[in-house]
Amino acid sequence: MKRRAVFIDRDGTISEEVGYVNHPSRYRVFPFAAEAIRLLNDAGWLAVLVTNQAGVARGYFKEDVITAVHDLLARELGREGARLDAVYYCPHHPSVGEPPYRSECGCRKPKPGLITRAAAEHDIDLARSWMVGDRYGDVELARNAGTRAALVLTGYGRGEFEYQREAWHSEPDLVAENLLEAVREILREDNDVAGSRPLS
Repeated sequence: MKRRAVFIDRDGTISEEVGYVNHPSRYRVFPFAAEAIRLLNDAGWLAVLVTNQAGVARGYFKEDVITAVHDLLARELGREGARLDAVYYCPHHPSVGEPPYRSECGCRKPKPGLITRAAAEHDIDLARSWMVGDRYGDVELARNAGTRAALVLTGYGRGEFEYQREAWHSEPDLVAENLLEAVREILREDNDVAGSRPLS
């Protein structure tokens, strides 16, 4: 059977939104992130990071900075017994920078390329999976990729939900204070559904 995943945005969802992270010293993981991801690990769901990092295209930093930040994230999660199963990022921008980073790619959120690549590489059932993020673009990504959508109110989430919601074409399936609450609700709903299935 294909696996289920929670695809997770980075800045504003797993970590503080500080603008372009051009040095690992600026990166701050939310204190609840490790517990949220550990719950997914323990429940057998894949935890997959998907993030736009157009600072590369804009010339603010090189890809090795992204690698260093993600290594730092992995260490911080690991200290609390949590792990990401995969990390995918888009370094492109459609109108800024120089090739190959200036590109009309298929991986820049809300286009679904990062998620479809992850699904192919990890045998993921997208219809039974979730996307969690702090931007309406993450909700659009979920719709484009065929997953369910959870919006968290950390990062840009609260402002977008309270002030921009009227312009949205699609509502999230779940709104939660933060990643931990979103994961708890996703797992609670899954347990409720499993409990309601008739015994064979």
